[in-house]
Amino acid sequence: MLKHRGFPGRLSGTDFQFIIRRPNPKGVTPLTRRERFPDRRPPDKRADAAFMTALWEQFGTEPFERGNLDAGRLSWLFGREVIPATDPFDLADYEALLVIDEAVVRASFPDIFGAG
Repeated sequence: MLKHRGFPGRLSGTDFQFIIRRPNPKGVTPLTRRERFPDRRPPDKRADAAFMTALWEQFGTEPFERGNLDAGRLSWLFGREVIPATDPFDLADYEALLVIDEAVVRASFPDIFGAG
């Protein structure tokens, strides 16, 4: 499992984790598309925005390996802002390649790019 050096471990001051320390001995947790409903709690929305910002700063539009990115946190973005970079795509593979869909990120998280 690739460890993304320099990637934040969690949202500062919270228990929202962004990376995992070691592979799951019971098997890889598969990615799933989780619906983000408008009535989600503000801390959850901040965690999504912070995680998306970290992904953007680390990878931009280049494909990246899932590696030690937390499956739960990644699943909140999967299928929208973060999409498979290969076909076929294995949802339960630490080496699976993902890519950020910049157009969707700009619509969903406009603050990441600043004004203009």
